[in-house]
Amino acid sequence: MSVNLKKLGLGGRVAACAIAASMMFASVAEACTGITMVAKDGTVVRGRTMEFGIDIKSNVIVVPRNFDRVGTAPDGASGKSWKTKYASVGANALDLPVIIDGLNEKGLSAGIFYFMDYADYQPYTDADAANTIAPWEVVSYILDNFATVEEARAGIEDVVVPAVVFKQWNMVMPVHYVVTDPSGATLVIEYVDGKLTLHDNPIGTVTNQPAFDWHLTNLNNYINLDLWNVEPKTIGKLKVPGLGEGTGLLGLPGDFTPPSRFVRAAIYSNGEFDSTDGPDATFELFHILNNFDIPRGVVRTGREKDDHGNIIADYTQWTSGNDTKSKTFYIRTYDDSAIRKISLDDQDLDAKAVKTFMLDSEQEYFPLGDAQ
Repeated sequence: MSVNLKKLGLGGRVAACAIAASMMFASVAEACTGITMVAKDGTVVRGRTMEFGIDIKSNVIVVPRNFDRVGTAPDGASGKSWKTKYASVGANALDLPVIIDGLNEKGLSAGIFYFMDYADYQPYTDADAANTIAPWEVVSYILDNFATVEEARAGIEDVVVPAVVFKQWNMVMPVHYVVTDPSGATLVIEYVDGKLTLHDNPIGTVTNQPAFDWHLTNLNNYINLDLWNVEPKTIGKLKVPGLGEGTGLLGLPGDFTPPSRFVRAAIYSNGEFDSTDGPDATFELFHILNNFDIPRGVVRTGREKDDHGNIIADYTQWTSGNDTKSKTFYIRTYDDSAIRKISLDDQDLDAKAVKTFMLDSEQEYFPLGDAQ
């Protein structure tokens, strides 16, 4: 993989180790898949898988109202300061008080997705510092300040998001974002060629690279697919039936590349029978996202190994769901397939500090009940 310093906006100030780190992480963080479900009662549920090649040590955090924030600008400078207007809940990483995926008390939901080779952040000067946030802070900024997709669309225009080195990994994180509100409106936020780009998302699906509008165009290649089985065909005097069920989706791409996952996720999430309400839609959402689970060792790129000699490979670290009506965040992890939940309605939204719920449990196996 080639690294274009100018395109990444790093200039000559970033050490070579940062480039090496970005090359390593590029191969192990490209497989997140997001979908949106709408129940018959109008409840909107957005969910996603989180894939990475090293343990990002996520837990679930609740960020209260009036919590002081300071954004991160390049070269270690302090960025934009703000207080949280709305409380939020979601998954973090590395014990940081910022959310990777979650929702706020107004039901606005947002998530970060990897966007390798295409993320190219905004230009930056020292004069921009007081209005700057780092790429990994964008989701929390949105959840802290906005109640709807339209507010987020307008508000993201008012901040500068440049290439800031994430010091924990010594790299600039190439990411883009999805935002969904209780009306079902969904927005994809991308920084491409140094400019902010906003895409309405009519199908609620998001994966990774290329840019979001490319994925929508790519669906044109699959207009032959159908949820209904194909009727038998006649070739000459031979009647040719399909081989079992699912013939309408024959040719559906089955690999883990972002374009293939986008096509599958779009069809699965929009083909599912309508759920009745939020809990039912969440149940179906997790079933659909099961199809995008990556077991450890199945997706490997390059020959890098970690400090202990282990092969680095992408795997599904957790899967989350956001019920925008009940303001409930759901999550299950690779090590524990039980779905856990936390509702903002049950939390003290005016607490003085961030509250952390640990996700370090292991899978339990329960015996069956008495035979009948």
